[in-house]
Formats: sequence, C-alpha cells, structure tokens
Amino acid sequence: MLSSMVFLFSITWGTVSAWWLLACVALGLFYAWFFYRRQNHLNSLIKYLLSAFRVIAVTVISLLLLSPLLKTITRDPQKPLIIIAQDNSSSVSLFKSKDFNPEKFVNQLGELKKDLGSDYDVREFNFSRELKDSLSVKFDGRQTDISAAFKGFTERFSNQNVGALVLATDGLYNKGSSPQYAARDLKTSIYTIALGDTAPRRDILIGNVNYNKTAFLGNDFEVEVLTEAYQSKGDGIRLKVSEDGSTVVSQNIIVPSTDFRKVIPLKLHADKKGIHKFTISLQPVPNEISTENNIETFYVEVLDSKQKILLLYNGPHPDISAIKLSLESNRNYEVKTALVTDADVAKLSIYSLVILYQLPASGSVLPPPLQNQLTKLKVPLWYIVGAQSDIPQLNRLQRILQISGTRQDMQEVFTSPKTDFSAFTLSDSTRREFDVLPPLLAPFGNYSMPSTPFVLLKQRIGRVETSYPLLAFGEDAGIRIAVLSAEGIWKWRLAEFSTNGNHRAIEELLSQSVQYLTAKGDRSRFRVYPAKNAFDESDDVLLNAELYNDALELINIPDVKIDLKGKSGKTFSFIFTRNGNSYQLNAGTLPPDEYSYHAGAKLGDKSFTAEGELVVKSVNAETRQSAADHKLLYTLAKESGGQMLLPSQVNQLAELIRKNEGIKTIVYDDETYRDLIDDKLVFALILILLSAEWYLRKHEGEV
Repeated sequence: MLSSMVFLFSITWGTVSAWWLLACVALGLFYAWFFYRRQNHLNSLIKYLLSAFRVIAVTVISLLLLSPLLKTITRDPQKPLIIIAQDNSSSVSLFKSKDFNPEKFVNQLGELKKDLGSDYDVREFNFSRELKDSLSVKFDGRQTDISAAFKGFTERFSNQNVGALVLATDGLYNKGSSPQYAARDLKTSIYTIALGDTAPRRDILIGNVNYNKTAFLGNDFEVEVLTEAYQSKGDGIRLKVSEDGSTVVSQNIIVPSTDFRKVIPLKLHADKKGIHKFTISLQPVPNEISTENNIETFYVEVLDSKQKILLLYNGPHPDISAIKLSLESNRNYEVKTALVTDADVAKLSIYSLVILYQLPASGSVLPPPLQNQLTKLKVPLWYIVGAQSDIPQLNRLQRILQISGTRQDMQEVFTSPKTDFSAFTLSDSTRREFDVLPPLLAPFGNYSMPSTPFVLLKQRIGRVETSYPLLAFGEDAGIRIAVLSAEGIWKWRLAEFSTNGNHRAIEELLSQSVQYLTAKGDRSRFRVYPAKNAFDESDDVLLNAELYNDALELINIPDVKIDLKGKSGKTFSFIFTRNGNSYQLNAGTLPPDEYSYHAGAKLGDKSFTAEGELVVKSVNAETRQSAADHKLLYTLAKESGGQMLLPSQVNQLAELIRKNEGIKTIVYDDETYRDLIDDKLVFALILILLSAEWYLRKHEGEV
C-alpha cells in the first residue's frame, strides 16, 4: 500500500541562461509602453490593466521562444513492508511443545497487523511446499521448503521497501536448498519465531530410504535404510520389509545409545516385471512420541533390460560427461561414449539411439560406413551443435533445422520454453527452471525449419525472444531426429545443483527427450504413457497419448478417454486435451494409491485401447524429524540484523520493529521533463490574456 504522492513543478532552462527571463520581461514592458503611451483618453485603471495584460502575454510568448522545460518531481512515499510468513507444515502441530496452542498462536500473528498500525504495509503468508497468501490454522503441509518461500518473497517484492520478515517456523525443511543462502537475496531484517521443541523425545523412525527407482529382471538390488532412535537406549528395533504385502526381509537392531543413527543395507531381488510396492516398517516401542514415522513406502519398477545409447564425439568436452551422467540417472538407460573414429559399426543395431555430439566436425566427415549403417537401421539420431560442428555438412545430413551464416562465431543464448509443445510433457517445476539456467553457446546465423518440427525450446538472446529453435524434434525419412543447436549442458548441471542441490530439471529434459526419440520402436498405433511411473501426492499426474492413422501419421481427431482405477476402488475418468498433433492430460493431484489405467479411442470403425500402471505415493517427510532446529533460526536472525523470539514473545514484535532504525518510509523521487510550449495551460493563459485585452479595448471603443 502506497502513501499519497506529492507533485512539485519547476522550470529549467536547459542550455539557455535564466537571465533571458529579464529580457523577456523587458520586451513585454517595452511593447506595452509603446502601444499605450499616447492613449491618454483611457481611464488610468483601464490603461494599467490593459498594459499588464500585454506585458504578461508578450513575456510568456517570448519566453516560449527560448524553449524552456517544465520539470515535474513526483515524490512517492513508500511505507515499510512487513512480511509475516507462517510455517503451515504438519511437523509444527505434530511435534509442538506442551504449552503451544497452534490456533491461538496464528491469531496472535494476525494481531501484529493491528499493532503496527497504519505506518506499515503488512502482508501475511503461509508456506509448506509452496508459498500461499494469508495465514492458516490447518498445519497440513506434507513437505517444507523454506528456501522456496524466500525466493517467492524476493520475486514478489524485489523493488519494494521490505522492512522486515517475520518467520514463524520450527526450522525443519525437507525440500529445496539451505534457507541461509536464499535469505541473503532478500536483504532485510528477519525476525524468527522459534516453534517446536528442541528437546529429544522417545522416538524411533526411518530417517531416509536410499534406493534406485528401477531394477532389472532377475537381478538383486540394494536398499539403504537410515534408522534413528532417540531416548531408546537398550531397546531392540524390529525392522521388516514387505513386497506387495508379503514379508521378504526381517531384521533385529539393538539401540546402544540415546541418540542412535545407523544405515542398514538390505538386498532385495527383482523376480517379476512391473511396478512393485515395498513397505519398510519399524515395530513401535512403548511411550513413543509418534508412530507415523515408523513406516516408509517406496516403489521400484522392474524392467526386462536397459536401453543402450551411443554417444559419439570428435573431441573431448565437459558436455559429454554431463549428458552421460544425466541420462544414466534413469537406470533404464545405459550410455556408451566413443570417439567417432572408434565407433563399432557392426554393433550399431544394439543401440536404441545415437547422439552425435558436434558431429560432423569441422574438417572431417562422418565415416561413410557409419553413415550408411545409421540410415539402413533407421536408428533415431540426436544432433548436438557446437563450435566444433561443420554447419554445412549438418544441414545436408538432416532437414529438421537449417543454420545459415557467414561467420563462425558463437553467441550466448538463453532458454525459452514453448507453451504449445505437444510431443511429450515436462513438469511445471522443470519449465520454471529454464528461466534461471545460464546461457548456452549457439552458432551465430539465421535458423530455419524446412519441415514442421516440434520445437520444445527457443533461443532468447539477452531479453529478446527469437523464433530460432534451441531444441527441436521431428522425423526425416522415417527416422526420429532431435537437434540441440547449442553446447554448454555442463553449465546447466552445475547451476541447478548450486541452486537446488539436485539435477532434476536437466535429467527430466534429457530423459523425456530420449523416451520420445526411442518410442518409434513401439509399433502400436495408440500409445498412452505417464510422464513418470511414480508421482508424489503433491505432484500433478501428467500423461501423454499418441494416435496414428493408417499412414502412420500422428493425429488427434477423435477424443481419447481414460479411466484411472486405484486399488482402493476409486475410479477417476478424464478426457485428454489436444495439443499440437497429440494429446496431453493433467489429471491434477490424486489420492495416494496404485492405479491401473485403461484408455480408449475410436478412429473410423476401429477401436484402440492402451493400458498401464502408475503410482501416487504418500509423502511423510514431515514425520522424519521431531526435534526443531532453532540453531538455523538463530543464525538467520543474527546474519540479517533481526532477532529470534519464542512464541510467548510475539507481542514484543511490534515494538522491536518500531525501534529498528533501518525500517523506515522511503521517498522515491521521479523526475520528468517536457517542453513548456506543450502545456495546454500556457496556451490557455495567453488566450485568456489577449481575449481579455481585446474585450476591454472594444468596451472602451478602441477596436
């Protein structure tokens, strides 16, 4: 909320001296004297009045000839903005101190707005996984991301007078990066209210489960379970693992101390293809504070075999390792890297995709045996362009993207995702990540697309959005092809890990791209597949569908319907949305369950069906830690110039904020200039003066 604005006006002369104003006045006086000096028959009062009109009019007209500027200063006082952010995650109510009343506390926070009065602009928010407006008494958030709340405040109020942030939380976060780094961008005093209890209580829990989401049929795979026990010295813990309801592992663990943490490795066997549900449980001990954190469920997809990907290159580059690591994070993919001169042409048939990194390279050509075998086998190809690429040869080898230019220079290009891309689906979080990723290097020149490919990413040069594709997909002679027109993927991995502590966005982009390129091996004319096989309960469930006509052309003429049926008996029905030439469905958030889906479409007199499975798993991250982290809250407050308070001290906040000399109203001055001759009031003044003079002269018989 802004205070009322103040406008100040003044005249500036630019390059002309202000002394010319005296000359303009002198000219007006001389003009009036010369015109009225002999008209002695006029009444003295009338004569002086007419002279005054003439003096002012001539002075203003001559003044306008000097082209003065009218300077306007707009003074805009902006009140200090006080942000109240309340942790709405379930850990706050699950592990509260004995004398803490959550509902009463939220009401006290709401009173702070009244206590600060009209001198401050107070905004209220609650957060768990995401930032939301207003306070809340629900305390039902399943994950806590404090850094996301800080980033949200930075984006919303980056150009405003943020006086202080009041952060009420227990300091526990299980998503996002460290709040200490995100808080530095906010640049304001942080007053933390330390919720929860730091005293350890009797509790056994599963702190974390480390596992791979995929395994291969007939193989053993390892799961690491972090077990924790507090105030339970001497007790025995019974750990049990069940697969689809049947016990597969059972183990006893003795707790030797009051603060016990141990990683238990377990070996499981993949004996059947499909998605398998595993449940890890710890038998409760007497007087335990919470038993909700004694159970953890995870899902593993058992596959027949890995898809093999060949990455060929002409020279070393950090992108090669970045691509290999990103793709192999999906255990369904096995990536082999090799120099193009060492490629084993005889074994090309075992690969589902070949990535040609900056090939063909300048000064060389693709070996003819390799090129002929790729064409013969119709292996999907992914061209990645860079400084080593031979652009004319690249243009001849594929017709998805043509690059023309007379210079061999490279330029920085940022990423801009297209909203109408329909070949496959990326999550909203990944699309948002594109906005903050560093630039890649693309060849300087003009870009054209002879065919009509799917463009997922466009190039943005500085702040200018271009139509040039950065990542495009299409088909050429029956082969699915992708072209990434820039190098520097290694920078994306580093930047994402620095910000989020993971590589999820780049891994999802590469994995989904490979899935699309290799999907041609599935010859069915109707395909339905989820963006991933296991979704968290807070995720939107995304599915894709493709329908081909008799000529194997992708179409989306008929409706595609789908039923998602959970094991609990609930069924959800949807109709896919048409997007480009295919279909997409955002089913929103669904209750945790194991779902089988049945989709159908009718084209002419033919009916097509597709079936599959997906899982929506519950998230119980809030139960994994019961002791509050007040050390983090103290550090946030101290580093920002604020103070840490207890819930019983909330009524002191208003006085602390008032005493903080750094929190004050800021007045912003906005100066604008315009030619005085453009001001309509000046024209009106001259018109009124001359009209009044003419009327009086006519009244006195002088006209």
